[in-house]
Amino acid sequence: MATTKRKKAPTKTRRYSELKQMLEDRRRELRSDLKGRIRDVRAEGDREVLDDGESSEVDIQEDIELSLIQMKSETLTKINEALQRLDANTYGNCFECGDEIAEARLRALPFAMRCKDCEEARESAEQRARVLALKRGSSALFFDMSN
Repeated sequence: MATTKRKKAPTKTRRYSELKQMLEDRRRELRSDLKGRIRDVRAEGDREVLDDGESSEVDIQEDIELSLIQMKSETLTKINEALQRLDANTYGNCFECGDEIAEARLRALPFAMRCKDCEEARESAEQRARVLALKRGSSALFFDMSN
């Protein structure tokens, strides 16, 4: 009869070292990608445009590229903050409730600052605030129109 060995659950130290490596790898990829995109945007700025149609198309492409650069830059900032939390030994704990963030969540979103439940509560509160602001804004619009 063959015996099977069970895989041991990774220790917290091993878990953190794996997550740190994942964060550092992602940071390296993002930095490289950002450098390339910024270099491309600069190089494209030197191109000659022949007519208004081409100019409009180039402007749209540049806007999209700059938006991508901004998003990747924000992600890079979040990764750097996560690495700082890792070094400070606060990584993996929810900012709201203090509970440990599930490993699956950290693997999917390694810079997560909240556990799933607290993040969902925060998103619901933000959604309610947006709806309330829209209601207030629309009632103010109707009020202004009646004067």
